[in-house]
Amino acid sequence: MKDFLITFALIGLSFIGMAIGVILSNREVKGSCGGLGQIMGEDCDFCESKDECPDLKQA
Repeated sequence: MKDFLITFALIGLSFIGMAIGVILSNREVKGSCGGLGQIMGEDCDFCESKDECPDLKQA
């Protein structure tokens, strides 16, 4: 049980650290072009830089 609590605390601290880093960097969290949307043929529909995507220029 002690190992679980230590592991849980370390993972919690890492999440808090990442959240503080995102807040202090003042950037919004966003996804990337591709992934599952690319498989379904719907990639870059909502991406801000879809005009710069080399995959879309080839199509």
